[in-house]
Amino acid sequence: MKRLSDMTLEEKIGQLVMYGKYGEAQQKALAEGRIGSFLNNRGEETQMRQNLALDSPTGIPLIIGDDVIHGFRTIFPIPLALSCSFDLGLIEETCALSAREAAMEGINMIFAPMVDISRDPRWGRVAEGAGEDPYLGSEVARARVRGYQRNDWEDMPKTAACAKHYVAYGAPQGGRDYDGADISERSLREIYLPPFDAAVKAGVMSVMSSFNDLNGIPVSGNERAIRGILRGELGFGGVVVSDWESVEELVNHSIASDGREAARLGFKAGVDIDMNSGVYERYLKELVREGKLTVEEIDQAAGRVLKLKERLGLFGKKRFVMEDARRLSLENLAAKELALKAARESIVLLKNRDLLPLRKGTKLAVIGQLADDRPDMLGCWAGQVEVQESVTVLEGLENLGEEFRYERGCEINSDIEGGIDRAREIASKAQVVLMVLGETSSMSGENRSRADITIPAVQRKLLRSVMEINENVVLVVVSGRPLVLSWEEANVPAILQLWQPGHQAGNALAEILYGIHNPSGKLTLTFPASVGQIPVYYNRKNTGRPLFKKYIDIQDEPLFPFGWGLSYTDFDYEDLALSSGSPKMGEELKVSARVTNRGDHDGSETVMLFVRDVTASVTRPVMELKGFEKLFLEAGQSKNVQFDITGEMLSFLDENLKPALEKGRFEVFLGRNSVEHLKGYFELI
Repeated sequence: MKRLSDMTLEEKIGQLVMYGKYGEAQQKALAEGRIGSFLNNRGEETQMRQNLALDSPTGIPLIIGDDVIHGFRTIFPIPLALSCSFDLGLIEETCALSAREAAMEGINMIFAPMVDISRDPRWGRVAEGAGEDPYLGSEVARARVRGYQRNDWEDMPKTAACAKHYVAYGAPQGGRDYDGADISERSLREIYLPPFDAAVKAGVMSVMSSFNDLNGIPVSGNERAIRGILRGELGFGGVVVSDWESVEELVNHSIASDGREAARLGFKAGVDIDMNSGVYERYLKELVREGKLTVEEIDQAAGRVLKLKERLGLFGKKRFVMEDARRLSLENLAAKELALKAARESIVLLKNRDLLPLRKGTKLAVIGQLADDRPDMLGCWAGQVEVQESVTVLEGLENLGEEFRYERGCEINSDIEGGIDRAREIASKAQVVLMVLGETSSMSGENRSRADITIPAVQRKLLRSVMEINENVVLVVVSGRPLVLSWEEANVPAILQLWQPGHQAGNALAEILYGIHNPSGKLTLTFPASVGQIPVYYNRKNTGRPLFKKYIDIQDEPLFPFGWGLSYTDFDYEDLALSSGSPKMGEELKVSARVTNRGDHDGSETVMLFVRDVTASVTRPVMELKGFEKLFLEAGQSKNVQFDITGEMLSFLDENLKPALEKGRFEVFLGRNSVEHLKGYFELI
């Protein structure tokens, strides 16, 4: 195997080239040692390409990347759903298992986690993130990086996480995927950068540069964003890989006249690996000869790639794929149990007017195409999915021994002849009607923005028609984003947000419906009451006239706020206490309260800590999440919960965008969500 100093310029550039396609040209370049990475191949196909790489003049193995977003063989809930569990340990475990399954089939770079903060549910890729809050998003970023890079095996190469999409990709104008982010420097640093900072601090090995224009300069050609902030300020020393052809797309952004100029701009910005466009392969050598790039710069980028390959344990390996990997993954009972736990904890009870939990033997009608749908339970990035392993809603009910009558009623976006009449007929004879409505998996994810984020019209018509016959409806919402459910919230007695929960969808839902498991999920992305409210989020800032109405034609408040999520039991909060009412700078401060389960069911409750800086030198949000803890309480049990409030929690970026901690009055909120909480005060002196 060649060392960097022994490699030709073409071979060094080859380490900066990644392809998702594989034709004669790629095969020839690979055999000549002029490609360093591939994506979207696995198993024996991967082993064959690794063999070619090892037999090439360089003898250097390949990085093999793949989108392992919420599972590989075992499919877990979409990341937005799983963030609603507020269980960082669980999130980490799902990523660790996904990485192991991927590594068994030759994957060593995982294009996840997506750590983009977003406040716009029209954007389809909210499904892949952790919601609207930068603190929670940062905690989830750390957990996912730890999981993907746990690498607790000896018999296979390791896996590198790839934090994406750097940066502000979650702030597209109009919620339109790939659109520009026109945001302030303060918003960039307070909202969109923190999860990337957290990922870097957690040791993430790679970062993906995004498609989007950031304040006039597309990120994949933005030297200040990549070399200045990511490398210079955040201290990232790993590999930067472009998103799919995002370097060549600098031409479409009109900052490069052609592919040659795009390659120069992307490389100068700090993108080490060009994904799939081929502009590095075609133009970097010429740019060096023209003096527009230097050999030393090529060496630095290629050196980072080779260092990553060394960290992954690729050197010295001959076998990169485990035999029987697929079978071993599918037969892993622990993986199925983890998928079931993840799905259970992700489900959010949005409304319940004493209809849930159902009693065993309830005469049940089930209506909706999505109740008997395998692929659409799996979400927008279903990995190397085994669709037959997906448990439908109907199968979940059957697995509990429950009897029911079923009717599709309509398709997702179209009528079925006589479908509504048949649905009304079975509803008329049922005690409770379970209606499973919403989006298919292809209606969210990349390039799946929606302007109208209601349940599709034909399904809403079905719902209203059935409720004319039987009002005892439990609405189960399947979606990859928050939907506008204003009519449903006003009229349907019980609503469960199922999301797209993965392989164990049906079993998890059935256990929730019948009270075998008490729902504990809480929203990490606000549900708007109208699409006209978007962007709507809890950590907004006050105006100079905070008591004036925001709209004259709709309500000001969102439909369901950040942190919303009901239970089959009642949790009381009392006895809020601060260790000091006037702590000094640098002095320890503790806030505590007592949480009691007053109901008849055991259950889990996520306690949230919010803080507000009442008066500061720059405007501050009305509240900011600063901590959370998930408690399990048996019926009648009480527990004390305590948080330490640190100076870091109270600091902010001043008018010069430098960290500052100022004396003054602070409000503390401790409770179940962003609107229901105990409130206290202290004066920092």
